[in-house]
Amino acid sequence: MPEFGYTLMCEQTSARRLVDFAAMAERAGFDYAVISDHYFPWLEEMGHSPYAWSVLGAVAQATERLPLMTYVTCPLMRYHPVVVAQKAATMGELTQGRFALGLGAGENLNEHVIGEGWPSVDTRHRMLDEAVRIIRELFGGGYVTFQGEFYDVDSAKLYDLPDSPVPIGIAASGGASARLAAEYGDILVINEPMPEVVERFRAAGGAGKPVYGQLALSYDTDAEAAKERAHRLWRWSAVGGWKVMAELPGPVNFEAAAGTVRPDDVARSVPCGDDVDAVVEAARKYVEAGFTHLALVQIGADQQEPFFGWAQEKLLPALRRL
Repeated sequence: MPEFGYTLMCEQTSARRLVDFAAMAERAGFDYAVISDHYFPWLEEMGHSPYAWSVLGAVAQATERLPLMTYVTCPLMRYHPVVVAQKAATMGELTQGRFALGLGAGENLNEHVIGEGWPSVDTRHRMLDEAVRIIRELFGGGYVTFQGEFYDVDSAKLYDLPDSPVPIGIAASGGASARLAAEYGDILVINEPMPEVVERFRAAGGAGKPVYGQLALSYDTDAEAAKERAHRLWRWSAVGGWKVMAELPGPVNFEAAAGTVRPDDVARSVPCGDDVDAVVEAARKYVEAGFTHLALVQIGADQQEPFFGWAQEKLLPALRRL
């Protein structure tokens, strides 16, 4: 049976409230939680972007059973791979094995801040390949020295490791990234129901490994208010797919790119209102595409608590009947 998670959306929520929401998600019965790892929000209206790893440390202490995962961390520029490995190993120990490290090739939005430019997509994929190999080797517990095309590591070693290595998830959107995920990853991460990518992942050696996805929704007893909120805070998602979204450098650019996006455009991919069946049908596409895990994103920080009540009473029981 698929597992259903909750998304701690850093771009729309303050750090303190994210910790509260994680505890609420656990009490509401969600199977796990994922957290975004951003420097900027997608749009200025979203208004937040706390440091995800500090939040994760607090969440580890505020929860007891809830598995956690970054969705996703970019180990290419803003963070060096050896730093990502140390952070992830520490989280694995703090949570006593409840943490998984989701990795991806990132977005210009979050990585340009260090002033090193933004590499081409092919270069980013080669960088990710190197970064994942470094992280996985460090998880082995020994000294690591590495000289690569993009990264050098000089006698690095992690002294605090969890009893079992932290699982690594790798985000993919096509054949090359699916093969990388199959070779080096324990989990495949895809934002949309793309059965062809799941099949490539399995054919390349990922058979039997989990597949994680994410589904945004806008719960409200007033369907029009839900649609308005989804458009106001989520219109960035309709600017042309990840090939476009990965390249835009700031919230102002996403605002400009989403200038012609209408409320109905967003509502076509984001269930709006309190219709449980609409969310179930949207989730069904992921399940039929081979996903084993699906994290829900409730749009709007001020609607999280009502969402938890609805999810516990109505939505999660309906989803589990899938």
